[in-house]
Amino acid sequence: MRIVKVASYTVGPLQENCYLVVDEASGDAVLVDPGEEGARLVGAVRDAGVQLRAIWLTHAHFDHVGAVVELRRTWPVPVHLHPADEPLYERAARSAATYGLSLEQPPPADVALGEGDRLTVGALAFDVLHLPGHSPGHVAFVGHGVAFAGDCLFAGSVGRTDLPLSDPRQLAASLHRLAALPPETVVHPGHGPATTIAAELETNPFLNGSLRLVRG
Repeated sequence: MRIVKVASYTVGPLQENCYLVVDEASGDAVLVDPGEEGARLVGAVRDAGVQLRAIWLTHAHFDHVGAVVELRRTWPVPVHLHPADEPLYERAARSAATYGLSLEQPPPADVALGEGDRLTVGALAFDVLHLPGHSPGHVAFVGHGVAFAGDCLFAGSVGRTDLPLSDPRQLAASLHRLAALPPETVVHPGHGPATTIAAELETNPFLNGSLRLVRG
């Protein structure tokens, strides 16, 4: 199995995790969920000495897209997003403002993601899983023993379902899909520390049956 190089940057007031995913053989890279601190992320890409090829979004909540504009000023790379999240993406700046935060509205996404798509960076390949619930177009990028799970699954917890367009029943089904990944899969979440599927099956109350998102 090819080893994927992942660098994590926790950004913004909501402490969101952005990931730089690098294929070391080619020097190609993508950014997953650049949520804030665009200048810092531009510097991180430059310091890594890689070629940024794309921006992949697990979903379109404002804390995951806030640095898109600044990054694209430096590298006009395509933004990948599931179309079901476009309503959230289109009002990202307005959503941020309701929390008293300022965000430059990102331009329309370039590439529509869908279940079963395969994205590549250099020789690395990641499968797209559509995992709605936290948002309607939420996806995960899975490959090479890792899963970029956005705000679907956290260490010891799961994504919120009390937000506009969230759905607890859909999230429960999405968690079931994630739980079926190999136990050794490393999960890189949208907030908090990395974990593994095995650890969450043992300790996460939403995966081990202690708690349920929905009744019945």
